[in-house]
Amino acid sequence: MDAAMEAGTLRADYRLSDNLTAPAGQVFLSGTQALVRLVLEQARRDRAAGLGTAGFVSGYRGSPLGMVDQAMWKAAPLLDAAGVRFLPAINEELAATAVLGTQQVEGDPQRTVDAVFSLWYGKGPGVDRAGDALKHGNAYGSSPHGGVLVVAGDDHGCVSSSMSHQSDFAMQAWSMPVLAPADVAEYLEFGLYGWALSRYSGNWVGFTALSETVESAMTVDLDPIHARVACWQDADAVRQISGHMPPPDGLHYRWPDLPSPRIEQRLGAKLEAVRAFARVNSIDRMVVQADEARAGIVTCGKAHHDLMEVFRRLGISTQALADAGIRVYKLGLAYPVEPTRLLAFARGLEEILVVEEKGPLVERQLQALFYNAPDGVRPAIAGKFGIDGRPLLPEREEMRPSRLMQPVADWLARLSRGLDRRELVPQFSEHPLLSNAADGIRRQPYFCPGCPHNTSTRVPEGSRAQAGIGCHFMASWMNRETSGLIQMGGEGVDWVAHSRFTATPHVFQNLGDGTYYHSGYLAIRQAVAARTNVTYKILCNDAVAMTGGQPVDGPLDVEAIARQVSAEGVARVALVSDRIDVHRGRRVRFPAGTTFHPRESLEAVQRELREVPGVTVLLYEQTCAAELRRRRKLGRAPAPTRHVFINEAVCEGCGDCSVQSNCLAVQPVETVLGRKRQIDQASCNHDESCIKGFCPSFVTVEGATPRHPVGHERGVAALRERAAALREPAPRLGAGPFDILVAGVGGTGVVTAGALIAMAAHLERRVASVLDFMGFAQKGGSVLSFVRLAQGRQWLNQARIDAQQADAVLACDLAVGASPDVLQTVAPRRTQIVANTHPTPVAEFQRNPDADLHADALLAKLRHATGSGGIDTLDAQALATAFLGDTVAANIVVLGFSWQKGLVPVSLAALTRAIELNGVAVDANLEALALGRLAAGDPLALTRLAAGEGKPDGLALVAPEPAATSATPLPQLVADRVALLTAYQDAAYAARYTALVEAVQAAENALGEAGRERRLTRAVAEQFARLMAYKDEYEVARLHSDPAFRQALRARFDGPLRLRFHLAPPLLSRPGKHGEPPRKIAFGAWLWPLMGWLAKGKRLRGTRLDPFGRTAERRLERQSIADYEARIRALLPALTEARLPIAVEIAQLPARVRGFGHIKLAAHAVAAARAAELLHRFDAQRYPRPDSTHGANGAGQLRGIPIRQADAMADAMADAKSDAKADAKTARTGAPH
Repeated sequence: MDAAMEAGTLRADYRLSDNLTAPAGQVFLSGTQALVRLVLEQARRDRAAGLGTAGFVSGYRGSPLGMVDQAMWKAAPLLDAAGVRFLPAINEELAATAVLGTQQVEGDPQRTVDAVFSLWYGKGPGVDRAGDALKHGNAYGSSPHGGVLVVAGDDHGCVSSSMSHQSDFAMQAWSMPVLAPADVAEYLEFGLYGWALSRYSGNWVGFTALSETVESAMTVDLDPIHARVACWQDADAVRQISGHMPPPDGLHYRWPDLPSPRIEQRLGAKLEAVRAFARVNSIDRMVVQADEARAGIVTCGKAHHDLMEVFRRLGISTQALADAGIRVYKLGLAYPVEPTRLLAFARGLEEILVVEEKGPLVERQLQALFYNAPDGVRPAIAGKFGIDGRPLLPEREEMRPSRLMQPVADWLARLSRGLDRRELVPQFSEHPLLSNAADGIRRQPYFCPGCPHNTSTRVPEGSRAQAGIGCHFMASWMNRETSGLIQMGGEGVDWVAHSRFTATPHVFQNLGDGTYYHSGYLAIRQAVAARTNVTYKILCNDAVAMTGGQPVDGPLDVEAIARQVSAEGVARVALVSDRIDVHRGRRVRFPAGTTFHPRESLEAVQRELREVPGVTVLLYEQTCAAELRRRRKLGRAPAPTRHVFINEAVCEGCGDCSVQSNCLAVQPVETVLGRKRQIDQASCNHDESCIKGFCPSFVTVEGATPRHPVGHERGVAALRERAAALREPAPRLGAGPFDILVAGVGGTGVVTAGALIAMAAHLERRVASVLDFMGFAQKGGSVLSFVRLAQGRQWLNQARIDAQQADAVLACDLAVGASPDVLQTVAPRRTQIVANTHPTPVAEFQRNPDADLHADALLAKLRHATGSGGIDTLDAQALATAFLGDTVAANIVVLGFSWQKGLVPVSLAALTRAIELNGVAVDANLEALALGRLAAGDPLALTRLAAGEGKPDGLALVAPEPAATSATPLPQLVADRVALLTAYQDAAYAARYTALVEAVQAAENALGEAGRERRLTRAVAEQFARLMAYKDEYEVARLHSDPAFRQALRARFDGPLRLRFHLAPPLLSRPGKHGEPPRKIAFGAWLWPLMGWLAKGKRLRGTRLDPFGRTAERRLERQSIADYEARIRALLPALTEARLPIAVEIAQLPARVRGFGHIKLAAHAVAAARAAELLHRFDAQRYPRPDSTHGANGAGQLRGIPIRQADAMADAMADAKSDAKADAKTARTGAPH
């Protein structure tokens, strides 16, 4: 049965391990996995040839090669059996030096193997760092039966690097041959070729691994690769066929080989050997042959597929090119080019267009090759510039088909009228996008919930920090006074010179423990030698989180670092840790003078260190949150027994918990009383820094566990039963490619969704590819998974989905789905979109508690892009929470929904099998898939399940319903607030509220049509109630003792509710000596009954007998009520249609005054300054222009500490006199004035 006939037949016997072990046939292989298979293949070939070789792999991780070590470790049993040693190095240059040592083995009389073939890997900057070692290694050479492959991970688009990179030219400068694989399949063939070439020529051989190939995966047919490799001639045949004779002293590594010009001369001889080998064993190929040609195209690497995609989209076949007299030649050996075939290719051509990535590596070689060629074999060479000298092809950006489209179409039209397709170019080019209020919304990478860097990267007031390489670099775009960019290992050395020419006395330098071990300790040594004032904050996180959570490459702990830096001569070492008691007990293992501090003392420790002359070191120890989460899942770390919970009724929505924690697990929740905060239990990593937020709403629940919905097991069974009854959609996969873009948030399973689709297609014997672009996103940033499916390999050229090419977009997140990178792939009236409308907050929310996601505007961008309304929506998180208990599988819900809509053209059996093969949370993912399918195929059945209908067991699953105040009718709003204030105090108190609201409504009615929307009345109804229901001790106690709070806890947790309340009572908590807010104290569950008793004391509120009422905060709150009431009443007689918008803004000002203590006082000062401005605009004659210096600092808040707290307190105290006069009246009425 041929492949076409087999397509669609499920490969039930396929296993994930087949990608490394299958001897033949088709496998699904990623670029990283291909490097693992490559060394296994070479070991097999050597054994088959009777060679007793071993393999050696070394390098240093870094995107796009960030997962090589993980893949090697995972394949350790296979590597061990094949005699391949994997030894990751502490940095790239030492890895290259180690590889050099393997080439000495063949000449060692004590050797235990015949020879060693080696693979070095490193990202582009690592190639530069290791340049001296690689240059020496290449110069001294490989062994005849060993060989070295140098894999350079190049990030052409600066997707996850400090700068764009192209290693080809560096390798060319070292006289190192360069192989340019175009896709994952060529990794296998070209890698084997590289070792064969290295063994013959004595060179180390470069191998470019671009982000778009090494981070992709695809269906690979092993059989044609094996067939081509089997045709290669051995060294004797190469010499016989080519006539190449190596120099008398050979080309390979030997000793003695003392420094002399002879080494450099031998490099030239090695390149001649490369050309001879390539002449006999070529990996170049003629793609389009034309006997009577006058023009040709030479391609190289991934750019070849980009060009072939251009031809496909323009409807130009290879036969059409040949008929037009155009040849196409693909290079596999990018340097040095093999001349004999190129000369034959160019015979009779007038012009050659060179299509290659980034800089003109091949183009310049062709120019040199043909410059002195005889007439008839001297074509004009175009590439980065046309033959007219004008820029032609991109040189400073990633190559894509859409970026090639216009210049190639113009070039073809100039050569042949029959190939003029310029009118088609706009269909495949980037198009204008809708501009609206959501333009600034961006899903920016951010620290994980509970990440140590959330705390460790803070600096004291008046100080600044310098960034370094690692996840902590993200502090640069947070409110952290952090800046700068330096190469890995150079951290702080720029300050060594900078400090000589500035008045700034000191900086903090962030340095990850992985970077410290890599090379950063040398920077500290330099700073000590230069007597520089700097504090190195060495962030000891127990894992290299940025590239996947690998361990640091060697024995490293805080004790060892402390001893090492002390020996280097630093002035002081301080350790801040969440295990400080453990380290204090091991004090003798630390150098003398080391001080030990809990995390809460970080601010004070930094203030001390910045005053110490010279170099100081602060070791900050806390395990990486992502790594800790992995360990918990694997049972290698204890599961947390304590959970943080926010009583939303107490929460003011001020955002101080986000300021203190910088944590993405603290999320907004919209309620009828405005935006509050909640803890996303699914993403929370239990760092608990949020508790430091100056707010009494926080409780911790000990012993209980987050609960599944009521009737979860029965509900899941019902879901699967209903989903199984759904009709399967008709497949949409035709002859051409079907492109699916999965877009979402890093860390939520976007990559998993893409991988499942691709694997499902592979299991059906179709051809698939997937490319994952995560950029800097470990958590919180944009992640794109490009999935391409087809019946045959000829339809899949590049792995990326290009402009206007997506058939379906699975927008698992609105902000990512509406980003330009995604929208540019949408083709109007073709692309179908499934959009998850759940309003997941963006990172801006951490800095601005009132940040608006503009969900409607984001959705409008998506609708505009489709052009025909081809969009379906769902709230995947709400569905997952309601039916499955958490949001972990929300993206699989989106996948199931999209599949049922016919947008994922694979069978359900294949998709199910892919989930089973993945082996992670199989049951949960199958449940989520069924839930998504049912939401798309029979939403009424889902509604009945949620309502408990149609099931005898009375299943009751209720999805959360976000409340919107603006949607509440005004009479209902007023009634709700009257009930609130009556419960808060009494009916007389509520009557005061009603009187003002009615007065405002009457004034607004008098405006006629202008007042019809009742905007002012609504604003007063909302904000006057907010002011009147200020949360003093009585109200906090009432809300904590309210049965609704206990019900909310029970709805979210199973087991005993052992609570701890985290409060800062004024009589027990005092501000810190450096202006820090009062520290909170944890109170046990014994406080809960007392709160019910305290709540009854509300009758004392505002009276002389009120023990809490004399604080500046309480007096300010009471005065604010009176001021607001008087201000609104004063505005009403002067209210006009023109003044109405200003009046509404004045009425809404209390919405800005949120929080407790110093947070509220600071916010009040800001609101008061704004009120003065607005009142002047309302009536300039009555209200004078405010002093421009008033509130100049905005009573702002920095890191949770108010700049002008003293001023706010003084303002509040000035109100004491008027408060005292009202006390008597308050006592008589029983309600505060």
